[in-house]
Amino acid sequence: MSEAVTSHGLARCEKPERYIQQLVSHWGHKYATTYDEGDGMGCFPFSETETAVMTARPDGIAITLTTGDAERNEHMRGVIERHIDRFAFREAPLTYEWKDQ
Repeated sequence: MSEAVTSHGLARCEKPERYIQQLVSHWGHKYATTYDEGDGMGCFPFSETETAVMTARPDGIAITLTTGDAERNEHMRGVIERHIDRFAFREAPLTYEWKDQ
């Protein structure tokens, strides 16, 4: 069995809370997403082994992504980036910085 892989990312943008709320709504049709207005945090349980937590920061969206293996982590980074860029179209393409834990 593969070991879980966790990555931390930052999507630099001007309206992080707005984009997180839009993603929660968008993915909420398919997954049990949640949003905490007090923390500006969205949780995205994509599957039993894949989750993302996005938190609004002054400089953008802080992302914690956990997947079942490195290949899926790379794939899900791309999925997340494309979706954020879609909602942040006025600013896109955004700059993403990722670090593996």
